[in-house]
Amino acid sequence: MRTTRRQGTALLAVLWLSAALSAIAFTVASTVRAETERTSTDVDALRAGYLAAGAVDRALLYIQWGPTYRNPDGSPRYFSNPTPLIKLEFPTGEASVEIIPESAKLDVNKAVPQELMNLLLALGVDPGRAQTITAAILDWRSPTPGESFTQFDQHYLSLAPSFRARHASFQEIEELLLVEGVTPDLFYGSYTRDAEGDLVRHAALRDCLSVYGSRGPIDANTAEPAVMQAVGVGANVAAALVTRRLAGPFRDRKEIDPFLSGGPGAARITIAPSSIATLRATARLRLANGQLADVQRTVSALVKFLGSEYDAPFHIMRWYDNVAAPQ
Repeated sequence: MRTTRRQGTALLAVLWLSAALSAIAFTVASTVRAETERTSTDVDALRAGYLAAGAVDRALLYIQWGPTYRNPDGSPRYFSNPTPLIKLEFPTGEASVEIIPESAKLDVNKAVPQELMNLLLALGVDPGRAQTITAAILDWRSPTPGESFTQFDQHYLSLAPSFRARHASFQEIEELLLVEGVTPDLFYGSYTRDAEGDLVRHAALRDCLSVYGSRGPIDANTAEPAVMQAVGVGANVAAALVTRRLAGPFRDRKEIDPFLSGGPGAARITIAPSSIATLRATARLRLANGQLADVQRTVSALVKFLGSEYDAPFHIMRWYDNVAAPQ
């Protein structure tokens, strides 16, 4: 009887030990599987990033070749201006490169207060906060009032680390992140889900303002609707312009004329090329079954195109890795 009881106790101990070891093995297997999938995703994201960077280089070549290489019928083989989007096919995936001239944005150093206010309201900022941000931008770019501190300086000095407004022109658009009232979501953009559950990015300050932006004409092919509204174009007309350009870029000023009654600033909307542009490339890898992967990466470059008197045809002024994907 005692031997049977000992055998039962030993069997119970073995069963508990087996259950514990099984639980540990299951946990380890799940962890390894999750880490393997995460590593695979990271590798795919890295490869997609390199593909996007290569797409920027390819687009720069196409822009250079545009005036030279033509098809038998005389049409441009690689690029004609304006072309706001270049789609590229690679053996390992696909990429699209947006070409956004700085004339699609307002000059943050020269925009008048009403334009800044209109822009913020068009981006969905409430009136009180929009008024504060407008005043803070004007304060940042205005000379210091003698040796005294402005109310915004006093606010900045209360922060840790503390600082003062530049009281001179913005040198980089990222300085807006230091301005009172400007949040990362307002500067970089936020996301919401559409009816299908997909993430949709909303326009932000960096899409609408630039230190190289326009003081006059606004590019009709690439300007955000908020920029059009900032200069006095009605919201309905701005939406109509965007809908029209989805069918193809405006190539002649006459194509824009039907929209010129859209508000006091409609005359500023035109085909406005610029020597400085942002090239934003979004790339997705191609899977073994031929379909495109869900993982995508976006990079962008701020490029200044130079004249024939220069040794190099262009100069990359800024490079941005892992940019927020376009809308």
